[in-house]
Amino acid sequence: MKTKIYGLILLIIIVFKVESQSKRFTLHTIAFYNFENLFDTINDPNNDEEWTPNGIQNWTSKKYHQKIHNLARVIAEIGTAENPNPPTLMGGSEIENRGVLEDLIKEPILIKSDYGIVHFDSPDRRGIEVALLYQKKHFQPTNYINIPLLIYYKSVTEKTIDNKETEEDKTDTDKLEVGKGYRIYTRDILLVTGFLDGEELNIIVNHWPSRSGGEKKSSLFREEAGRLVRKIMDSVYRKNPEAKIITMGDLNDGAYNKSVKEGIGAKAKKLEVPQFGVYNPFEEMAKKGNASLFYRDAGDIFDQIMVSETLIQKEYFSFKYWKAGIYNKPFMIQTSGQYKGYPLRHSALEVGFSDHFPVYIYLIKEVN
Repeated sequence: MKTKIYGLILLIIIVFKVESQSKRFTLHTIAFYNFENLFDTINDPNNDEEWTPNGIQNWTSKKYHQKIHNLARVIAEIGTAENPNPPTLMGGSEIENRGVLEDLIKEPILIKSDYGIVHFDSPDRRGIEVALLYQKKHFQPTNYINIPLLIYYKSVTEKTIDNKETEEDKTDTDKLEVGKGYRIYTRDILLVTGFLDGEELNIIVNHWPSRSGGEKKSSLFREEAGRLVRKIMDSVYRKNPEAKIITMGDLNDGAYNKSVKEGIGAKAKKLEVPQFGVYNPFEEMAKKGNASLFYRDAGDIFDQIMVSETLIQKEYFSFKYWKAGIYNKPFMIQTSGQYKGYPLRHSALEVGFSDHFPVYIYLIKEVN
């Protein structure tokens, strides 16, 4: 019995040596993972025919459950180098429906974490969405909403030229709205507010429009997404100027792109972050050559987690940002062939993990 109690304490209390004195901190891992085509095998009316037993992916129940098992293994291990507890908060994207998330959190390796789910259906043509998983014993959501990202083409000609759809990001622009143009249907942005061990925390989960049609032509869509995230943050601050906000997601842009630097206003250095500003630890990581995915044979970090200025203050009497990482263990990496070194994704020969590596940060608070 004593062993079990000691093990439980280790899940939430980490001891550090600071200036020759022992200090105890509560530690939580916050993560994001693009699950890449997390579809079940059922043919639903959301353009998922290829992810069925008779589709081009030959997506059988056996393959689906192997994919679920693979993702669960990764989630269970994210951040465990510093924290034995799997992520307290886990953002995800490329999710077909709530059902696949329910299957995921029921995996034996995750079931003890007792995850809850925040998920909404999305207008995205492929039916892929974002969601947040949370450990019920640590986080209690009080409010959540999906916020549409409204993007329009002004003309049919512009739509025809620019909208070169790919498997990664198919959009539906059939509806003409008078005075606005043709709407691009993409993923909503998810805002969740709740209490992390008694402290209010706001989480924004994103999956921005892809680079289909070229980075330059499609950048306007992601810039609009960045501006919307900034508006969401400002609306949170109007209610509570001391609010703690985390924004995470697959942005399909690097930390250096206009959508992040100007749209959100993210800074690479803590000292540069103003009041109500945003710190992005993944900008410096990208400059050092780290990558969460490979796009056109070049590594980059499209998957990012950013924190508000209120989470980088020096005092640790409440939760603060500690450090960030990319989880990319050898079992998740392609070991041979043209894509050696890339994330190990699904292929005709094996069920992999994802074409992205998950990213994570730690939040810590000193325990009296």
